[in-house]
Amino acid sequence: MVREWNAIATDTIKTSLGPRPSGQAAIWEGFVSVAVYNAVVGIEGGYALYKWHEPGPAKASSAAAAATAAHDVLLTYFPAFKERLDTAYADSLAALPAGQARDRGVDYGKRAAARIIELREGDGRFADVPFTASPAPGVWRPTPPAFQPFIDTWLARLRPLLLASPQQFRPGEPPALSSAAYAEDVQELKVMGAKTGSGRSAQQTETALFFSGNLVAQVQTAVRDLAARHRLGIAETARLFAAVNASATDAVVTAWDAKLHYGSWRPITAIRLADTDGNPATTADPAWEPLLLTPPHPDYIAGHTTVTAAVARAVTGVLGTSHIDLYVPSEVTGNTRFYASADELNRDVVDARVWGGLHSRTADVVGCRAGTHVAAWALDHYFQPVAKDRSVAGSAGRAAER
Repeated sequence: MVREWNAIATDTIKTSLGPRPSGQAAIWEGFVSVAVYNAVVGIEGGYALYKWHEPGPAKASSAAAAATAAHDVLLTYFPAFKERLDTAYADSLAALPAGQARDRGVDYGKRAAARIIELREGDGRFADVPFTASPAPGVWRPTPPAFQPFIDTWLARLRPLLLASPQQFRPGEPPALSSAAYAEDVQELKVMGAKTGSGRSAQQTETALFFSGNLVAQVQTAVRDLAARHRLGIAETARLFAAVNASATDAVVTAWDAKLHYGSWRPITAIRLADTDGNPATTADPAWEPLLLTPPHPDYIAGHTTVTAAVARAVTGVLGTSHIDLYVPSEVTGNTRFYASADELNRDVVDARVWGGLHSRTADVVGCRAGTHVAAWALDHYFQPVAKDRSVAGSAGRAAER
């Protein structure tokens, strides 16, 4: 049931947002996943509830609770999808035995959803957050061909699901324009990220394309497959999705905070205007184009690598092993890649964003580091196993009590 409603949530979010080049999709996945987590583990036990103190009733159906929590959260935030959500929900309940257990599960799932909706009131969604930096060497500005404004700036100020603030894992400054590190980034992009005449191999180009689509949807499919193959129970599955998607939510917030704070120009701008950066080791190419279209937000830090690293760290933390065992699909290339370790996945996504001409290697690597920190901190404070008396030790217990 958790996997089924994750698929429904992903389809709903994807259809609603369309090809929106921002991290917004991760936010909604996070909201749904923590509601489902509370609905399930409140009944099944085994793990600390997320910012809630209402254990579920005895002999309630956790499957009914999961479906109800997911349905209610999605309906609240995506009311235009009411008909299809209601139909899917009716089908889910019809597949469960009628009776008191199902009814109790439905009631508890409603309360779990209401709790998350209440917690997220006034969290900064869709707030007017201006990007005020004036165009100057190194400073982001709209990029060709569409010259769109900085998209979804509110993500930089959104109240996180887990972290204390958006700035908690804000990285240090990017390399100075005058530095050798900056020149190396620009030169690599100029050669390896170009649309035509690049130094990429066919395999490198395929890697860039593989990770050029909807990363959040790729992750959901991979995690559903992992949970099914490993035959995780309903509580373990709910915990896995909550850890992955709540970490991804806060990884997006962390990335957008850095983007808004530092406002670094994108490779297409840096290369075309290299004669203004004051660095003798860079040379301008006014006609340079990246392999992929540049999303409308700053370079530093890279959202793709920040989210990927958070997901990978969450998976290893929940499974208790460095092996992530993920089959990641790509709608863009039509194939699936297997990743046995977090390092392999992170490496490919870092490279992909450079080879696509979208991010400096520094923005990718620092994003990867930030995402890892986000998820490691999250798992130390949330979604922790509990004893039979429902006590939680250490920092995890303190977080659960909030």
